[in-house]
Amino acid sequence: MSDPVSRVRVPFKHLFSQGANLAALGRVGWSLVAPGKREQKAMPGEQRVATLPPRGSELVRDFVSWSEGTRWDGLPPHFFPQWGLPLLAQTLDDQPHPVARVLNQGCRLTIAKPLPADEELNVTAQLVSVEVGERKVRLHQRLVTGTASAPEAVIADVYAVVPTGKGRGSGERPVVDPAWERLVSRDLPGNAGWQFALLTGDFNPIHWLTLYAKAAGFRRTILHGFGMLALATEALAVKHGPERIHTIDVRFLRPLVLPASIEIAAADGHIGLGVPDEPAAMLGTYELHGETP
Repeated sequence: MSDPVSRVRVPFKHLFSQGANLAALGRVGWSLVAPGKREQKAMPGEQRVATLPPRGSELVRDFVSWSEGTRWDGLPPHFFPQWGLPLLAQTLDDQPHPVARVLNQGCRLTIAKPLPADEELNVTAQLVSVEVGERKVRLHQRLVTGTASAPEAVIADVYAVVPTGKGRGSGERPVVDPAWERLVSRDLPGNAGWQFALLTGDFNPIHWLTLYAKAAGFRRTILHGFGMLALATEALAVKHGPERIHTIDVRFLRPLVLPASIEIAAADGHIGLGVPDEPAAMLGTYELHGETP
């Protein structure tokens, strides 16, 4: 398909807001050069704690613009990768597994209350569990973000795997139910991964460097899983109002190769994202405040 023109301009200057994430990426790269030998420690792992300054208003504004979202009362909760990924990376420092090969498989985002944008962020990250299987290692990490006036406002449970052996998946290819209400249709350009990286600091090259993506087995660059989560969360916020969103729990089922023309649809607490007439890239559930699951 031809590459659609981006409707959003993400200034290059946002790169200079991503120092912590770039440093974390460098540490992951170094682990490939000097992996070392470690033993699996007991779980849950050590908590990593940080107090961070408020996020820049222009960075937040451009993130919401990229997500085609609405105005939040405070920080968009799905913006957590921008401040949380460095701390999450630290929780994997002592792992004996090749974490440089980690693949994000899903996320459950719980929004207890609005996250103030003008206060310092109190952030805690922890590796909750590690399950070692024949073909993969499953990781569950948790990131809790709050402020002095809104403690534990947002909780992100992140699920990932580290492939350790050969083998095929289940072969299942679920689709977004065509009967669901279409919330969003959008043309994502070929540089959508680069834009998301500038905004969040997640510079894994499979998302913005074509040659690297092809070497990793993809046809072209692919969108971040957290990018799909951001688009889906904003679609729900536009539909119901951001103050209504309580949880969104999604699984990333297949790579979303860029460029892509996508649809986001939802019904009865279920949500999906994908290219029409193709297997879903993401499926999940959501809950609204004031409603019984």
